[in-house]
Amino acid sequence: MVRKKRTGPGESSGEASGAPGQGSSQRPQATQQGARGGGQHQGRGGYQGRGAPPSQQPGGGPPQYQPRDYQGRGGYQGRGGPPSQLPAGGPPESQPRGYQERSGYQGRGGPPSQHPGAGPPPRSQPHDYHGRGGPRPRGGMPQPYRGGHVGGSVGPSVPSGPSRPVPELHQASDVQHQAPVVATPSPPGAGSSSQPRKAEVSTGQVQQQLQQLAIHDQSSASQTGQVAPASSKAVRFPLRPGKGTHGSRCIVKANHFFAELPNKDLHQYDVSIMPEVTSRGVNRAVMGELVNLYRHSHLDGRLPAYDGRKSLYTAGALPFTSKTFEITLQDEEDSLGGGQRRQRVFRVVIKFAARADLHHLAMFLAGRQPDAPQEALHVLDIVLRELPTARYCPVGRSFYSPNLGRRQQLGDGLETWRGFYQSMRPTQMGLSLNIDMSSSAFFEPLPVIEFVAQLLNRDISVRPLSDSDRVKIKKALRGVKVEVTHRGNMRRKYRISGLTSQATRELSFPIDDRGTVKTVVQYFLETYGFSIQHTTLPCLQVGNQQRPNYLPMETVHHNAYSEDPYAQEFGIRIDERLASVEARVLPPPKLKYHDSGRERDVWPRVGQWNMMNKKMVNGGRVSSWACINFSRNVQDGAARSFCHELALMCQVSGMDFALEPVLPPHYARPEHVERALKGCYQDAMNILKPQGRELDLLIVILPDNNGSLYGDLKRICETDLGLVSQCCLTKHVFKANKQQYLANVALKINVKVGGRNTVLVDALTRRIPLVSDVPTIIFGADVTHPHPGEDSSPSIAAVVASQDWPEVTKYAGLVSAQAHRQELIQDLYKVYQDPQRGSVPGGMVRELLISFWRATGQKPKRIIFYRDGVSEGQFYQVLLYELDAIRRACASLESDYQPPVTFVVVQKRHHTRLFANNRNDPRAVDKSGNILPGTVVDSKICHPTEFDFYLCSHAGIQGTSRPAHYHVLWDENKFTADGLQTLTNNLCYTYARCTRSVSIVPPAYYAHLAAFRARFYMEPDTTDSGSMASGATPSRGPPPEARNTRAGVGNVAVRPLPALMENVKRVMFYC
Repeated sequence: MVRKKRTGPGESSGEASGAPGQGSSQRPQATQQGARGGGQHQGRGGYQGRGAPPSQQPGGGPPQYQPRDYQGRGGYQGRGGPPSQLPAGGPPESQPRGYQERSGYQGRGGPPSQHPGAGPPPRSQPHDYHGRGGPRPRGGMPQPYRGGHVGGSVGPSVPSGPSRPVPELHQASDVQHQAPVVATPSPPGAGSSSQPRKAEVSTGQVQQQLQQLAIHDQSSASQTGQVAPASSKAVRFPLRPGKGTHGSRCIVKANHFFAELPNKDLHQYDVSIMPEVTSRGVNRAVMGELVNLYRHSHLDGRLPAYDGRKSLYTAGALPFTSKTFEITLQDEEDSLGGGQRRQRVFRVVIKFAARADLHHLAMFLAGRQPDAPQEALHVLDIVLRELPTARYCPVGRSFYSPNLGRRQQLGDGLETWRGFYQSMRPTQMGLSLNIDMSSSAFFEPLPVIEFVAQLLNRDISVRPLSDSDRVKIKKALRGVKVEVTHRGNMRRKYRISGLTSQATRELSFPIDDRGTVKTVVQYFLETYGFSIQHTTLPCLQVGNQQRPNYLPMETVHHNAYSEDPYAQEFGIRIDERLASVEARVLPPPKLKYHDSGRERDVWPRVGQWNMMNKKMVNGGRVSSWACINFSRNVQDGAARSFCHELALMCQVSGMDFALEPVLPPHYARPEHVERALKGCYQDAMNILKPQGRELDLLIVILPDNNGSLYGDLKRICETDLGLVSQCCLTKHVFKANKQQYLANVALKINVKVGGRNTVLVDALTRRIPLVSDVPTIIFGADVTHPHPGEDSSPSIAAVVASQDWPEVTKYAGLVSAQAHRQELIQDLYKVYQDPQRGSVPGGMVRELLISFWRATGQKPKRIIFYRDGVSEGQFYQVLLYELDAIRRACASLESDYQPPVTFVVVQKRHHTRLFANNRNDPRAVDKSGNILPGTVVDSKICHPTEFDFYLCSHAGIQGTSRPAHYHVLWDENKFTADGLQTLTNNLCYTYARCTRSVSIVPPAYYAHLAAFRARFYMEPDTTDSGSMASGATPSRGPPPEARNTRAGVGNVAVRPLPALMENVKRVMFYC
């Protein structure tokens, strides 16, 4: 009998959820592995197109702009003349080119690498950074407890490549809102962009670059109005412009607990343990034994707090400055009883390092110091983690135990444990301990044989393991600690390092120096009297690779703060009550629908409404469509009937939708998806092309369990055929009452073909502050990373931008593949080297700005940028790198084009929860018992000085609603608190896929959807068995050209994404 030791592969935290297509207020969990911020989002995209040389446009008329297909990460590939200046303020004619270069990312906590500018390299000299309370920027302090069970790279490796001098960003010249900065000229030749160098992680470089937030443009003469003042003030995130007042006031509870600052004299000591071990558990065991033995005799009675690595903290000085101890430990990975354990001797040196000064933390909390002293917060976190670390299983900043709640089986040999998260945070009310409940997956304690059977979902004794089975087992078990059961009471522990390629019955090994060989089966029988039954299975390989041990699978088994002595020792007192926080409930916006409907507008109630008696404000046109059915359970008659019902619903909802398809629906086998799609498209175009028409929509019926079929279909339609498609599952075809489902599908179809579902009344009447007064473009951006187990897949960046003004409801989206776990968006702005034309500007922001001008006839005079998925430790890096890219994209269109920018980070992966003060008051809660949609908090639990707020913009469905956290990193538009909070809340009612307000602002939501969609664009390694010959089927728009651009991390290249077809990227294809 064997037991498998519990180990945690990942961490999750509960959140209300639902299906967005059916009125959900939550972000979709795209796949089990595909949740955002660590999900498996793998895809590609890019621009490709050709155009004639541009011509000058007198009088501000439209340029001769040729459409391009966006290829995301690989960049823009096309032909055309160089960009020209527009004499009357219109955007220039420009033809994107293929990416020739990529900027490297210099790791988390360090500065981004520089990319080539759009002209002669600017010169600048780094400055010492003195802002925000000290030399360490946010993210500079190590965060040893943050993270999940399964590692993934903390920051990507950095490809060496061309670099450019430090960019300089500054506020737009017509806005004087934030602290000015100064640029100091460098000596001639400094910072040449022609010298490639390897990027390095350097906190100092981030500090230096942050000191220089001002932009160098192609033409220095054009920047005369934007010269930075001759003073050297610290770079800071915007200060809070006062607190909001709009909405009805209320009191909510938050899972924050007030913590008093200790008045003890804290000391830090460096710890050296030899021989050095990588396991924090072993280090803690060594230090625990040292404290038990010598606390009163050598440590002056102190109870120290230890971080498991190199630092020890005490409340008061130890009676020495340096001392060496010898500690003997029993080896855990040995017999657990019935035998003598091996002993290991460690030499521990404790040496005084510094006094931990809490004065700066008190100054910061009082608002008299700009930056939080991370070292002090780190010390307090370590102290409060000591006791739960000893009691529970620590994972990242959370602690888990099988005894904290009921365990639930997940299948595949996994089960959930309950646990809690804790973190010390500086807030307006002072120090706060943020505590949140969480759950995570752990291995079940069961024999490895049973675990493998569950993992493969079959009886493993029936047939031999395939190669794919071996890979799956090896991946699941690598690094897992197990204990053997074949030695009686001697339950020795091992860590699995691999799996043998041979079956157990084929394995043998030498037993002496004379070369005598014995089989594993024979050895276990003679030595332990254990007869191995499953001789066809491979053995587990344990120990190191040089001297592996082989174990048959069947022999292995998986293995109150007021009373906290550490808190008492350090004088930390935690309030036992949830924090009561002042909040406001913002009113919902009034929504406009078409005048032909019985109801022309609607006031949402508790975050939701419906389409009854309403018609879409701008119904799209679908004059020609087709249907293809991949479900063998749906007969042709059922498919025709379903399509007819859907077409009627689209008509009733306000679309101009033809009731009859171009071709009758027909069945195709899923394994022939490419051949079926191209054949259907070809047959339809044979009918439509002579009439000068296009196929507007493809309706697809899928099996309920369709594997890779959905992704393959979207990739072929959107990057090859130039078709927008709507997929429907078989279960919905046969659903008895499916009117609500059909209405939701109609909403998605309408925006996919270029329509609008609803518009804010305030947008139409030009009453949205800082949006309605001048042409404004709203961006959303997100980067989704592969699952932690995927160590080579690229990360996917997506950027969407509004294409209509003043409505701000239509968003075009572009996608790009970039280096594995790279958080900074590399393709916001790029300069490509063309052999004939030299440096050619391009990038996603630039393309979307041009697209906005083409759609509205005006260039944006204000930019609002919502950036999703950024942790606090990356704020400075993202601001520096991405705001610089936005500036350069604007300057590449016109040398003096610098619209003011507001840059807002959107965070959902935080642990603050808000609860109604009285859950029994029906006026204070929604149907699920959560706080009302529109609840906003900008006091007490928010940042002491900076511009941030929590907004719960959606009605809960299940569980506790998670508010979104918005943190403003740059604000040249000078938003008031009420202005930005109201705008953000109102936009949450314009989400296209349902008649509910959603939990995060739609531009950020759309960027997440686009990034998730792009992961399907990864071309499969094997070709489709039913595919037609290359070029046999014509596709709409220019075909993808040969692309050999590569950028990678180390030696791993990032494959570019196939091109989104031009007509697809103009609409909201990702909905």
